[in-house]
Amino acid sequence: MHTADRMLAQRGAAVTLNEIAHEAGVGVATVYRRFPDLQVLIDTLFTERFTHFVQLATEAAWQPEPGRALCHYLLEAAQWRARDQALEVILAHASLKTEAVTRARDELGRLVDSMVERAVAAQAVRADFASADVYHFLYMVGAVADRTHGVSPDAWRRYAEILLTGFGLEPATDARTPAMTDAQLRRSWPTPAPPTD
Repeated sequence: MHTADRMLAQRGAAVTLNEIAHEAGVGVATVYRRFPDLQVLIDTLFTERFTHFVQLATEAAWQPEPGRALCHYLLEAAQWRARDQALEVILAHASLKTEAVTRARDELGRLVDSMVERAVAAQAVRADFASADVYHFLYMVGAVADRTHGVSPDAWRRYAEILLTGFGLEPATDARTPAMTDAQLRRSWPTPAPPTD
């Protein structure tokens, strides 16, 4: 699974099960026994991801103060997302109609809705904060993390802190993450893909 994650992050959904098996050093038949096709593998990885996000949301919801619960979830989920460079590919290619995927997605949705409603009712977050903001927060943080992971792996934290402050949730941290230097920023810019023959 780690090999599949890495190859999906590097090559996207163009990667094949044969290539994953070769890279992992296992027989192709071994991979095909567990995953008849790439779609089944992607759906399995999606369910794993969402199960973890459900676990994070469940743990955060136990916090008695609604604002702290929401802030805790956002930071924990952002940290997980920042490390997971395959997530965007998995989200884009998962089959959202399979039972396991639908169940994981719906359970996470209920937990996030509840956390957001509690925080808004407690006036712990700006009044117009919505569940959609949770997902877009993770999307934005993930985009920064994906772009900067090889240059400044913690750069995403700065933007998470800025967004949390904008939401009315003060992140529980004493030290603020500094901005990237100009040199780091230039190194994180996209580079042209090598020509293919």
